[in-house]
Amino acid sequence: MSRLIVALDFPNAVAALRFIEPLNPSQCKLKVGFELFVAAGPDFVRQLVQKGFDVFLDLKFHDIPNTVAGACRSAAELGVWMINVHASGGAAMLQAARAAIQDLPHPPLLIAVTVLTSMDDQQLQGVGVNHSAEQQVSRLAQLTAECGLAGVVCSAQEAIMLKRERGHNFLLVTPGIRPVGSAIGDQSRVMTPQQAAKAGIDYIVVGRPITQATNPLAVIEAINADLN
Repeated sequence: MSRLIVALDFPNAVAALRFIEPLNPSQCKLKVGFELFVAAGPDFVRQLVQKGFDVFLDLKFHDIPNTVAGACRSAAELGVWMINVHASGGAAMLQAARAAIQDLPHPPLLIAVTVLTSMDDQQLQGVGVNHSAEQQVSRLAQLTAECGLAGVVCSAQEAIMLKRERGHNFLLVTPGIRPVGSAIGDQSRVMTPQQAAKAGIDYIVVGRPITQATNPLAVIEAINADLN
């Protein structure tokens, strides 16, 4: 099974469905984020699941514990493979999210966002975090593990540290992956697929280098080869 998650960076369901038409669920998993979910809604997510794709519903829930618990339960009932919350929401929120889905017959993987890959040390200082991105990721990953979640979203640059600190059963999901020669875009902390694989990343997320490619299937095949 592929360790590649393709981010569906499209403004509507029509464009996204056109893109995935030639894809096989064995080639990649799919990520649905804010833009597409707001435009296309839950029925679109159900459609992807019915087509056999593992879907990562990337909505990064962050609110009071009761609200996040309800949102996670509703997301899980769509049949998705993975959902996420913000680790900075705190222990009570993380525990409520986990409790909301753990009794389902097939609960999705629940992971937490540590530090967004668009954030660097300087930007963290701007929001009152007076230590490095690496230190903040380590702290939030520890909190996530203590609350019983499956893993975290992190930069590949923190992967070796997290595998050492949290062990190999703690999942690492990494956006900001760019094949050699791709534009960095709005990501501050990036790596290539080969580098991510060597760092111990479990799943990588790639969006525009695939979705905006002239031959997306060729890029997907090349990334899968790099990962393996």
